Amino acid sequence: MTRRAVLVTGASGGIGTAIATAFAAAGDQVVLHYASGRKRAEDLLAALPGDGHHAVGADIADPEEARRLVETAVAAVGRLDVLVNNAGVAEPYHPVLDSSYEDWQAAWQRMVAVNLTGPANVTFCAVRHMRGRGGRIVNVGSRGAFRGTPLMPAYAATKAGLHAFGQTLALTLAEHGISVTAVAPGVVDTGMAEDLLNGPAGDSVRAQSPFGRVATAEEVAHAVLYLASPQAEFASGTVIDVNGASYLRT
Repeated sequence: MTRRAVLVTGASGGIGTAIATAFAAAGDQVVLHYASGRKRAEDLLAALPGDGHHAVGADIADPEEARRLVETAVAAVGRLDVLVNNAGVAEPYHPVLDSSYEDWQAAWQRMVAVNLTGPANVTFCAVRHMRGRGGRIVNVGSRGAFRGTPLMPAYAATKAGLHAFGQTLALTLAEHGISVTAVAPGVVDTGMAEDLLNGPAGDSVRAQSPFGRVATAEEVAHAVLYLASPQAEFASGTVIDVNGASYLRT
């Protein structure tokens, strides 16, 4: 398979690091996006197999930063074949009955900006470089989009919006050879979930799956790698659940 140019947002930790590593191991050239984790991104850059990889910092909540990210990535690697919209935030908690109105507003504004508007803007800019050449866009959504997240209603809503956004673009971009898909992980064994999994609720969270565990970041990355492959073009519009049967959709 021809070496592809891949942009992975939120690549400085957890799922993003696993995704970037999987693409690099497959022989692709990867641009690692980070927001505040510059040191982690630089360490990952040094550890990735292969060569020609780059790291770019940007706050995708800022529309101009989102555009600069894509243009810098394309300038660095010459083109863009795959975009993985992985960057997202899941804090602070903001349950509807226990939050102040000010905290509620702040949580919604931040999560909409990073989890939904940011990926939409990055995608808008990326499509300009894929049109006429084809490409793959894979969004990292969440089980919470279907199951709900009572402590973080804005998170669930933005991930549901990301799924709907991707499915809408799947209809629009197919004629240009661009496939748009998503993965919807449940709880994943990363640093973000460490306190939850090691705390008093850890056993009950693992018991949500009949496998008695949560997903690894690598399992999510393998699903992303498949959806970005040439063989997965006709999966466009798909949302793949990676939750160990902890939540079943009909």
